[in-house]
Amino acid sequence: MTIWNGQINTDLLNELNKGTMGEYLDIRFIAVGDDFLEATMPVTNSTKQPFGLLHGGASVALAETVGSVASWAVVNRELFIGVGIEINANHVKQVTEGVVKARCTPIKIGGKVHIWEVRIYDETGDLACISRFTCMVVPRPKR
Repeated sequence: MTIWNGQINTDLLNELNKGTMGEYLDIRFIAVGDDFLEATMPVTNSTKQPFGLLHGGASVALAETVGSVASWAVVNRELFIGVGIEINANHVKQVTEGVVKARCTPIKIGGKVHIWEVRIYDETGDLACISRFTCMVVPRPKR
C-alpha cells in the first residue's frame, strides 16, 4: 500500500523543480516507491565547496528538496504544501565526483508535521550523508 495521496511519478516531481534551486543544482527525481522517493544530484563545481568536496549545504539542499516534495505528495496537493522547519545532516564520507543519490523515507507522517530520513549515497553505494528533515504542512499559497 502506498503512502502517496493520488498518483505521482518522476515526471510530475521533476516538473516541480523548474525555475528553483533544485533545477539549478540539477536535482532529478528518479524513482517513486510505495514509501520512498529517490533523486540524484551531480557533484560538479556548482555543488562543491572550495576544497573540491561535495558541499554540505548542497547535500542539505538535496535532502530538503526531496523531503519537501515527499510531504507535498502525501497531503491534498491542491490545498497544502510542506515547508521545512528543521533539518540536520551528518556528512559521513567525502564525495569528490560523480552523482549522489538520495533516498527519502518517512519516520513519522502526522497531520501537521512530517519527519523524513534522507540517506545520500555515492556512486559506489556508500553512505555519504544522513539527514533528518522535519516538515510542517501549511496551506498552499494563493497564486
